[in-house]
Amino acid sequence: MSLANKNEYGKILIADQVIATIAGRAALESYGLIGMASQKLQDGIGQLLGMDSLGKGIVVHSKGELIIDVYVIMAYGTKISQIAQNVMEQVRYAVEQTTGQTVGKVNVIVQGVRVLD
Repeated sequence: MSLANKNEYGKILIADQVIATIAGRAALESYGLIGMASQKLQDGIGQLLGMDSLGKGIVVHSKGELIIDVYVIMAYGTKISQIAQNVMEQVRYAVEQTTGQTVGKVNVIVQGVRVLD
């Protein structure tokens, strides 16, 4: 699906993949976040995704209200609830400012915790 905006000049369609990329970049700006994770856990280990595949760690539901699921890996020793709250705020702000659409929910799914080297 995609978001649609109508104005007097025509229609603007924003693909879910574009929203996922915006959300992924915004999430990575949060302190304590190591990276985006794959949506599928294999053998109980969260797979860290590279910068080129930010959208694979994000699921966008654009039917009705805009809901964004963010799959992440966090740094060991950080307060998960505080970092998750920060990710939610960053993603909501970035998507709303960029697309002009209201975000209904941002769900943060922690797929793993890693020790920083």
